[in-house]
Amino acid sequence: MQVLKFGGTSVGSPEAIQKVIEIVKEKISKEPVIVVVSAFGGITDALLDCGLQAARGQEQYKEQVNLITTRHLNAVKELIPIQQQSSMLSAVKKLCNEVEDLCNGIFLLGEMTARTRDKLVSYGELISSQVINNAFLAKGILTTWWDSRKLIRTNSDFGKATLDTETTVENFSEIMKELATDLVIMPGFIASDPNGITTTLGRGGSDYTAAIAAAAIGATSLEIWTDVSGMMTADPRWVPNAKVIPTISYQEAMELSHFGAKVIYPPTIQPVMNKSIPVWIKNTFAPSDAGTLIQQDSYRNGTPVRGISSISNLALLSLEGSGMVGVPGFSRRLFEALSSQQINVILITQGSSEHSICVGVDTSTADKAKLAVDEAFAPEINLQQVDPLVVEKELSIVALVGEQMKSHPGISGKMFGALGRNGVNVRAIAQGSSERNISAVIATLDVRKAINLLHEEFFETVNKQVNLFISGVGNVGSKLLAQLAQQQQYLLHHMRLQLRVVGLANSKRTLINEEGIDLNKWKELLAAAPESTIETFTDGIIQRNLRNSVFVDITASEVVASVYGKLLDKSIAVVACNKIACSSPFKYYRELKDKAHDFNTQFLFETNVGAGLPIIGTLNDLLRSGDRINRMEAVLSGTLNFVFNHYDGSRPFADVVRQAQDEGYTEPDPRLDLSGTDVMRKIMILAREAGETLEMDSIHNNSFLPASCMEGTVEDFYKEMLRLEDHFRSIYDAAAAKGCKLKFVASFKEGKAAVGLQEIPTGHDLSNLFGKDNIVLFYTDRYPQQPLVIKGAGAGADVTASGVFADILRATLN
Repeated sequence: MQVLKFGGTSVGSPEAIQKVIEIVKEKISKEPVIVVVSAFGGITDALLDCGLQAARGQEQYKEQVNLITTRHLNAVKELIPIQQQSSMLSAVKKLCNEVEDLCNGIFLLGEMTARTRDKLVSYGELISSQVINNAFLAKGILTTWWDSRKLIRTNSDFGKATLDTETTVENFSEIMKELATDLVIMPGFIASDPNGITTTLGRGGSDYTAAIAAAAIGATSLEIWTDVSGMMTADPRWVPNAKVIPTISYQEAMELSHFGAKVIYPPTIQPVMNKSIPVWIKNTFAPSDAGTLIQQDSYRNGTPVRGISSISNLALLSLEGSGMVGVPGFSRRLFEALSSQQINVILITQGSSEHSICVGVDTSTADKAKLAVDEAFAPEINLQQVDPLVVEKELSIVALVGEQMKSHPGISGKMFGALGRNGVNVRAIAQGSSERNISAVIATLDVRKAINLLHEEFFETVNKQVNLFISGVGNVGSKLLAQLAQQQQYLLHHMRLQLRVVGLANSKRTLINEEGIDLNKWKELLAAAPESTIETFTDGIIQRNLRNSVFVDITASEVVASVYGKLLDKSIAVVACNKIACSSPFKYYRELKDKAHDFNTQFLFETNVGAGLPIIGTLNDLLRSGDRINRMEAVLSGTLNFVFNHYDGSRPFADVVRQAQDEGYTEPDPRLDLSGTDVMRKIMILAREAGETLEMDSIHNNSFLPASCMEGTVEDFYKEMLRLEDHFRSIYDAAAAKGCKLKFVASFKEGKAAVGLQEIPTGHDLSNLFGKDNIVLFYTDRYPQQPLVIKGAGAGADVTASGVFADILRATLN
């Protein structure tokens, strides 16, 4: 069974009620429904105004009662066919007469007690629910009308009654046994005390009624229908670009509702949260809109900040004095003084020095608070141990709310940095240990400005600033820095992206400048920087906690690769040209991928395979779109392809390898390329990205390089190749005799990977490769016979740097 609640705007006119009927008709075709309704929009205020006028002896209340009566009678006439109107018109008239009688009594007494007030305002929901119930009946939809006063039990604290949960649940259990229709209509907001006297659940209490009903019957869901399409990231009246929050946790919704978000009444959350009942916020006037889903732990899939809200009409009370330091009981006495005057405390802060206590209260109670506190501390004030209470008015609270803020350091700094940069002075700050809410007290005049700039900062930054920390400034690193310098203005003007290099490191030195490093002078600046280590560099990145930070590794260092996890833990994106991390034991590779997901950041390594070619990105696109990789064949070493394209026996094999190294196509130690180790890493990375759990020792390597070449230094390696020239010449001659070309091929099929030199016949996809080309053939469910082919330059500093650059942009824009 579902529970639907429709607020005052949703039932504010006959036209709106017709929309409600259509929504409910669709719902009851699927499961039984309880519908909780508010008073017609504006009626509760009108009823309250009648009582206040009567209590002041103003006979105008009679005119107001007549307007209320007329509005309800007109609604009946528009919603119900004329032949069925009579009984409902009589019922409405009778209830409105009771309103008038009640107001007459208030007029004669000249006062309106809390009990009388509850009785008076209850008529809004009593009348609306019965009118709406009859509107459904007029449409031929069978309904049952339940009187909330007979179901929901409270104590007798009129105006602030609290729920008797046990009795309420028992009442619902009993009445559910007698339910004979698929649709129940009941008034919201109203209840009764143990003596059957009408009480109310507070302004906005219809939401609470619906939540109580949902919890009592174990509803499948609760839907709150209003005039907006869900909870918003900020008040749309103030922030034009405010967005609907798709999902939100119970705790976050509760925080936002307490801090000024009027979409849902704060007590509503507790009953449904205890029963894990999902809550939807939907728009009566745009029912197809998705709305907002409130449920348990939804924050795990969301952003750190869920919304920005505010409370106006705040006064700040500051109690200060040296006599407070180290003396127990001052806080208790302060709060007792406020409690004695029924003053609610909205915000509390106290410095660790114990020299001051600051609390926020509603402005309307500030003067009463000052009198009570000054009286309570009169002895200390006379002795000048404590100063008289200082009251500051015309203040408001702005609050960031988000369950996930507690696992994302830097949110507070970003918030207050944004306020400070825009000249908004913060008078007080409060943050609970749950870190779910960060509140700042500011001048009311600055609230609109503050909410807009915070929304821009957290939801719609105009120029997004990205801070790059680059480790490795050799051949590829230097090319990357040149490309960044060239494109900075383009990215700023065309993509509103302010890309700044703020950190550089090589094997000996690190340079960090939070204002950005001059890319025309980076060599001189780095040379003058102090000696340091990658650990110091990493700690510096974390300590500075700059927004939108990206760590770029353009080394072949195992030490550098070991710091990725530490950075990902702090939501710092990692772009790796270095293949060591992704070709390390699968457990570490998976850990890094999981950290990137858990901390909502990016771990990108496109250049691990194919330099600037979009190989890994294409593979992931295939998988994300539902395809499956069945087989891969690839030439993945630009070095080996260069070597075998240039070796024809006319000059020694060793000379061709040295040429490849001189032109920047090899690793510093060419044996990593020629031994097949580098290709093994690449095919393993592709297999892992395709979903295979693969380790290096399970990849078969059919090496063409004699074992003796792997001994000694790099120069020893070149000498040994010269000595074994006949071996290399014989491999070439055998292939040439068959009209084949030599290619070092990596393959993956049925969970198994292998690499090795193969003789490729003319016309094969792997044959027609030149220079440093790489090629990958993806055989998938969608490409079973004719493979998807990615081909192009797979080595070289420029193309590798461009691939790293592309990953930086992906990390930035996601």
